[in-house]
Amino acid sequence: MKWFLTRLLAGVAAVLVLVVAAGSLLSFQFSGTPSDRAASQAADAAWVGSWEDTDALSELLDIGSVNTLYVYAGDVAADGTVERVPDTGALLSWLNSTYPDVRPLAWLRHVESGSSLLRDRFPTEDRETLAPTVAEVAADGFAGLHLEIRPVTVNDPSIPTLMAMVREELGEDPVLSVQAHHVELLPGGRVASFVAEGEEKYWSKGYMDQVTEHADEVVLPGVDADMPTEGMYGGFMVRQVTESVAALGAREDLTLRFGVPAYSGEEWGPGHENEKALTAIAAIRLGLSKAEPPEELTTGVALYLADEAGEGDLDAYRTGWLGPIP
Repeated sequence: MKWFLTRLLAGVAAVLVLVVAAGSLLSFQFSGTPSDRAASQAADAAWVGSWEDTDALSELLDIGSVNTLYVYAGDVAADGTVERVPDTGALLSWLNSTYPDVRPLAWLRHVESGSSLLRDRFPTEDRETLAPTVAEVAADGFAGLHLEIRPVTVNDPSIPTLMAMVREELGEDPVLSVQAHHVELLPGGRVASFVAEGEEKYWSKGYMDQVTEHADEVVLPGVDADMPTEGMYGGFMVRQVTESVAALGAREDLTLRFGVPAYSGEEWGPGHENEKALTAIAAIRLGLSKAEPPEELTTGVALYLADEAGEGDLDAYRTGWLGPIP
């Protein structure tokens, strides 16, 4: 018994050492001075969940660097059907008259729990229903489509196939934007998270490339990293930038954006006190400085969500991303 307890305590101690070491490495990533080039290219975006009051949205759009909005347009059911959000036309009409240079994309969500390891997230029949349906929604006054499907297990073949089908249904001109999962911080690092949580939180770089092969724009989420400290969250975001640029940087005519937390309720995702807009933006600039993406790759940030962004979030966007470079 004593031998067993000794071995058990030694194992626990080893795990704690690894956790502390990983935390230190992540925090170390969140250090340094960003380059002048790591700033807005006037190709930023924002999610919009509600349009009953457009004051917050107007304040963001008046800044002038957001050219794309992901407008919440409906929920995708497991069978591939879509439940539309009513009256999106009111927002589209307002945008067209007030901010005609801003592109609205139809944001369609499929969010559930569990893994798609043993069963495709969308089997053949459901894909055949979904692809033309989302294309019809996108054609209803939008400039294209923004798809959020999660969780999806790495190597689920249904999602790359679905994206190819959606691209064919959309045609070449409408924008196809895909919200990726977090990219794993180290090769194989997603496995521990999968075992612990029972669903996929991370994608490998290779799978992210497969899923987004036909996309014009890719967005990495900047929320729900679930890091225990602000420094680790910053380091996490730095790695999101460097790893996704490594995965997708060679693609031509691609826009790659990184999410910035700016929501206040629990409707869109869990709240984490360490996830702040200013921290995310500082980390994104550091990540871009380290990654040195090619000039052909357009990069930007995306606020989650514009209609819930507070003055502090907008100040972080102005000063951290658009303001004078230190």
